Amino acid sequence: MSGPNRPAKAVVADFARYLRTETTGGLILLGATAIALLWANSPFDDIYRAIRDFRLGPEFLHLNLTIGDWAKDGLLALFFFVAGLELKRELVVGELSRFKQAILPVAAAIGGMIVPALVALSVGWGTPGIERAWAIPVATDIAFALGVLALTASNLPSSARVFLLSLAVVDDLGAILVIAILFTAKFDLVAAGVAVVALALYAYLQHRRVRSAWIYVPLALITWVAVHSAGIHATIAGVALGLLTRVRADEGEEHAPAIRLEHRLQPWSAAVAVPLFALFAAGIKVDGESLGAVFTTALPLAVLIGLVGGKLVGIFGAALLAVKFKLAEKPRDMGWRDIGALSMLGGVGFTVSLLIADLALDGEAVELAKAAVLIASAVASLAGAALLFHRNRVHARED
Repeated sequence: MSGPNRPAKAVVADFARYLRTETTGGLILLGATAIALLWANSPFDDIYRAIRDFRLGPEFLHLNLTIGDWAKDGLLALFFFVAGLELKRELVVGELSRFKQAILPVAAAIGGMIVPALVALSVGWGTPGIERAWAIPVATDIAFALGVLALTASNLPSSARVFLLSLAVVDDLGAILVIAILFTAKFDLVAAGVAVVALALYAYLQHRRVRSAWIYVPLALITWVAVHSAGIHATIAGVALGLLTRVRADEGEEHAPAIRLEHRLQPWSAAVAVPLFALFAAGIKVDGESLGAVFTTALPLAVLIGLVGGKLVGIFGAALLAVKFKLAEKPRDMGWRDIGALSMLGGVGFTVSLLIADLALDGEAVELAKAAVLIASAVASLAGAALLFHRNRVHARED
């Protein structure tokens, strides 16, 4: 059925299906970033900052946060929950269920974290703030990178998407661990204990095949509040819950809980959570002077080179070494030039890099670091898209 008489439920289902595509998620994220930049550099920038800095929430739960913090701590937890679900699925029943296949993106992700951090440290050595800012270029943005891949490389094998997804999720998880260790100013042992108990109960309920959302939603909220109150960045709660969710369907069960949740929540993550975070994180002042400072000031230059150059060398080099020393297997349908193009795309730091910049720096330094992240992400996107477009044509000819 089509036209005006089509059931509203079917229209909603089609829209949700549209939101699940990586291309759509990347475009929405790009649009939110553009709005943030235009708004923050318009005559109405005071309205933008007033909304971003407006506080709401109960103080007794340490949740009297700004709108920007709610986007950073709350909405991104949903994003990482979905990422955790997809990673768990790939590791247990997907293309990464074999050890040597799983090791390749993990090794690449580790290289893609260590090398950019070392590059950033060496370029910015001696600059105030670099002792925290080195962490900014360690992350790869999942939504943006997969969006570019979907837009430019439809003929690449499916293993390319799995490699990039796994790489991005693993190094974002690594970045979240860096946040938990490096940017935890206080630690509340009681709240951490509550979080551990809540996570253990969640795992137990999954094991007992309990399916009621009336139990899981309050439990997830308790976990999130406890992790936040413990002083650990609240996105850790999303990752942990995702990795504890069951991914194997029982006999007579159409889909496992992880598949159902991913199917339901991915459109909310792509269309609401990540774009709203970008809207309040990417609103920086951009003019000739600030852009010039990115290329002439050590700290933002360290972030820029770390993302564009460090990611490429780290991801490709680690993957090459892992295969050379027989620790990992390269998918047969992927060539080294494919992995090189995907490594270039790894320099799209964006979401988590902006998050780390917010946590690591303040004042003018955070604005310059964010500008460096945006420039680096644009350069890596364009260069990666050009390389992937070429590889796409090669694979199309071979097919």
